[in-house]
Amino acid sequence: MAEFFEGFTEQLVKTSHGEIRVRCGGSGFPILLLHGHPRTHTTWFKVAPQLARDFSVVCADMPGFGRSYQPDTLAGSSARAKAAALRDCMAVLGHGRFGVAGHDRGSYRAFRLAMDFPEEVAGLVVMDGVPIYEALSRADWRFAKAWFHWFFFAQSEKAEAAITACPDLWYPAEAAIGLENNQDYMAATRRPDVVRGMLADYRAGLEFDFEDDRQDREAGRRLRCPLGVLWSLHDDMEQLYGDPSGPWAEWSDRIVMRRGIASGHHMAEEAPHEVAEQLRLFFAGIE
Repeated sequence: MAEFFEGFTEQLVKTSHGEIRVRCGGSGFPILLLHGHPRTHTTWFKVAPQLARDFSVVCADMPGFGRSYQPDTLAGSSARAKAAALRDCMAVLGHGRFGVAGHDRGSYRAFRLAMDFPEEVAGLVVMDGVPIYEALSRADWRFAKAWFHWFFFAQSEKAEAAITACPDLWYPAEAAIGLENNQDYMAATRRPDVVRGMLADYRAGLEFDFEDDRQDREAGRRLRCPLGVLWSLHDDMEQLYGDPSGPWAEWSDRIVMRRGIASGHHMAEEAPHEVAEQLRLFFAGIE
């Protein structure tokens, strides 16, 4: 059995925003992988080594998550602020132009990276996500029922009190995701400062990210790089949006990959070979 992140090195990268924990491996065109809630970068442990055969792979704990820095203001938890920090992180690592793939909450930060830094981001893959502007503008009772946590988590003090009082209820151990990955996720979600940071990510989504997206939409700004859209067939993306790539047509004229993945929500853990292959094909085509 392959070792956990075999051939990768872990480090803390100093940026002007704070330290970002990354794990890097491979060589070639650089790809930044961003996890979702409530994971850390270790969610990619089965995908990243496969991609490292062809690319330089950077897996990062997003700011506010895992062992990366905690923003000290709510504005610092916005997609725009986190995108700037992640861009600086890649620059420190020597990557002036790169691709980015983000899952769940990571998809919103990856999208903002591509919107705000078009010269640096050569290609974008979003996984189980649509722009926050689209999610909230299209929200109905079905969205509220399935995604109630968006609005509960945004009530940060109340949500923080509920989660820290019973973390096993909100973030239970998941043996099926792998020993080291589970340990990393469990360690992060038992830290009150990380819980606070993850909740701030949701609150900033409602208080900052929606407005930033709206301003871009009204100004006619669109993605300049190729876009790939992946979604989990056994999650609720198709129930909410039909074709989950549909909302992205409002933001891109270059959707070059649309594919459902036969998995539940955490596709990098449940279908790593298919995810890795789709990412490999996408980024090989834009180097």
